[in-house]
Parts: sequence; structure tokens; C-alpha cells
Amino acid sequence: MATSAFGQARYPLVRPGVPLVFPRDHGAHPDFRTEWWYITGQVRDARGRAFGIQITFFRNRPGLQEESPSGFAPKQLLFAHAAIADPTHGKLRHDQRAARAGLGLAEVSPTTTAVHIDDWSLALEGERYRTRIAADTFTMELTFSATQPLVLQGDRGVSRKGPRPEQSSYYYSRPHLATTGTIAIDGKPASVQGVAWLDHEWSSEYLAPEAQGWDWVGLNFDDGGALMAFRIRLRDGGILWSGGSRRDPQGSVRVFAPHEVRFEPLRTWRSPRTGGVYPVAMRLRAGDASFDLDPLMDDQELDARPSVGTVYWEGAVRVRENGQPRGHGYLELTGYVRPLKL
Repeated sequence: MATSAFGQARYPLVRPGVPLVFPRDHGAHPDFRTEWWYITGQVRDARGRAFGIQITFFRNRPGLQEESPSGFAPKQLLFAHAAIADPTHGKLRHDQRAARAGLGLAEVSPTTTAVHIDDWSLALEGERYRTRIAADTFTMELTFSATQPLVLQGDRGVSRKGPRPEQSSYYYSRPHLATTGTIAIDGKPASVQGVAWLDHEWSSEYLAPEAQGWDWVGLNFDDGGALMAFRIRLRDGGILWSGGSRRDPQGSVRVFAPHEVRFEPLRTWRSPRTGGVYPVAMRLRAGDASFDLDPLMDDQELDARPSVGTVYWEGAVRVRENGQPRGHGYLELTGYVRPLKL
């Protein structure tokens, strides 16, 4: 097996042609360096108030003390981010957790999606994901039910992130998750429903050393279609790689070549906290289609320096095509404060 060395560890590389197998590949892949389960969505309460939601669990194998028999050895590290975008509040409510795996306090399953850090959890039960997040100023108890088959991104689940083959990840998405449950802000609960998107991705080498960061979008269209697109930006302002896919309402999937995906900033927002300047409104060109992405609100910056060491903009967006509403999604912008390091 091809491997890549970082520090004391040797990590397996992503290999084209290796099929993903479910339900096993819903679970963790602890030999790989980095992995995440990432849910974004938009919901409404009974009064019609819109909220963006984001829940992400990360797993990292740091390659330290791997021969130690101690349960305290940091062989696997777990992190989690959760956020609510509420336009009436005007800025992102967010919280984060971090722990070494083990001792029952933080665990991740290798056989299915089942990860928790203290009282934060995400678990797959049949075709439904359930999450419980107990943050300092908000809670979320939500169920995400699959309504469509999953999408294998890239070449049958192998997604290139650069010109070298090792710059790849195993990657699948689950768009159009029917979302129900309760969110509570400052102790005031509200029943909500809406639509969400899940990504599960794992890799040992993801970003090239010359990369600054990435822009990513996952869109749920009102007609049942879905689109994922990304670009990886260079430190000199150029583009290293782009890609994505679009599934039509009938289920056919088109994979985009790098030259078919373009992100064009329409408007920027400067963070008053970090000074980062983010292109929060974008025009996305994917194949022969063009979509305008408008943020639910401008201030959706998440400062994750206490956990994974980075700052990024994680934003609920509305989607328009030729001026007409087409759906909703999430836009992620990384590397705008400093170069992103995984």
C-alpha cells in the first residue's frame, strides 16, 4: 500500500479504483490522517424564521505516541464545530469541542457514523442521522433523513484536490436530507424543519504546500437536483485545482472537469474581529450553468483557532439562476485570514 510519512507515522494514500463499501465507509478510517463528517442546512421555525445550521465532527491521527499502551496517548484526536446563523442576531452563534479519543469521553466508530465528544454526538441509524449539540448559548436536537441516494464525488468516490495523484480524498455527499427537530437559543426552544447536506471525506494528503485555502459550495435545488463545487486557491492568487458534480432531479450525475468550475466574487465583507476579507456573494459557473449565491447574512465567520487552529467563513446562502430563486445551500471560504493548514 502506498503511504506518506508525517512525523512518526506512515499514512495510507487514497487509491483510485478502490470501491467505497457501505455501511462500513460511513464509519471512521483511523489509519488516514484527516477525516470529517460535515452537515450544513437551512431550516425554518413555525413563524417562518430562517436559520442556517452547521455541525462538523473532525478526526485526526497526529502520529504521536502510537506505541504507547496508555489510554491517555493522543493516538486519535476529535474536534467538533457547531453554528447557527440567525439573521435577527446578525452574527454567527458558534461553539466547539476538542478531545483525544478514548476513555468513553470521546469516541468514533469504524463501522458506521457514530461519533461523540462529551454530550455532542452524530449517529447514523438506518437512513437517518441524529445529532445532539449542547453548546453554551444554544442546543440542537435534529434528525436528518435521506431522501435520495448518496453521491460519490470525483471518480467513483476519489476526489482530486491537485495535479498530483496523492492530492486526493475519498469523498461522498448526501444532499437533500429532510431535517426536523428542535433548536433552542438562550433557552428558548423552537421546532424547525428544512433541508440539509452531509459530506464525509477522508485523506492523508489534501492540500498542496503552495495552497492558500479553498472555496466550497453544496447546493440543494428546489427541483430536487444538487450541486457541489470547489476550488483550491494558491498563495500567489492563482487557482491550483477545481472540481465538482451536479445531479439532476432524475438522478443522473455529471462530474465537472477543473476548467468547468469558476467562482467569481460579487461582493466582499471584512470581519471586524480578524480583518479577513471574504467574498461572501459569489457567481458560480459550473458547466454551462451560472448561479448567484447571496448570504443569509454577512457575518458568518467561525473562529476555530482554539480547536483546529484556523478561521473560516461558513455561510448559509440563497441560490438564484437568471434572477430567479433556485434553492439554498452553504458556502465555505477558508484561507482568507492566513493559509489553511489541516
